[in-house]
Amino acid sequence: MTILTRSFYHKDTLEVARGLLGSVLVRRVGRKTVRARIVETEAYVGEDDLACHASKGRTKRTEVMYGEAGHAYVYMIYGMYHCLNIVTEAKDFPSAVLIRAVEIDGVPRKETDGPGKLCRFLDIDRSLNGWDVTRGGKLWIESGKPSDGETVSATKRVGIDYAGHCREYLWRFVLEGKK
Repeated sequence: MTILTRSFYHKDTLEVARGLLGSVLVRRVGRKTVRARIVETEAYVGEDDLACHASKGRTKRTEVMYGEAGHAYVYMIYGMYHCLNIVTEAKDFPSAVLIRAVEIDGVPRKETDGPGKLCRFLDIDRSLNGWDVTRGGKLWIESGKPSDGETVSATKRVGIDYAGHCREYLWRFVLEGKK
């Protein structure tokens, strides 16, 4: 498999969110490398998306989202869970895809079926905020696609009741069916 290039991320965020399904998130810590198949994503698109962190404008926290596509945006929620996003689209247009769930051979799905769980399992924290995932090293994504018999479902995003009409957007993508 090949590492996804910057041009993959420098596209419409919804296209990237769908396109990441079946791809492989790779995390290297020391001599250990873990490969995790992406099976769920969510799109967050610009300052007009009330669920997007950038809806409050450019801040120290969201600065990475305004940067170049293909960088990790890692933040903490509830003071205890990290979440991994990949920045998309053009510089100065804050958009990203949240990696919501992955599958890892030999690991029970319940350990990686949420953004906080997968970050804990893969040792992803704020030290990787801003990491260029197109260069490899500690964190990257390799090309992949849904297997035969798998389908992609589009549903409402999770945990954004505060986001007004934006909570109705079908911007959560889930890979379903046989592996």
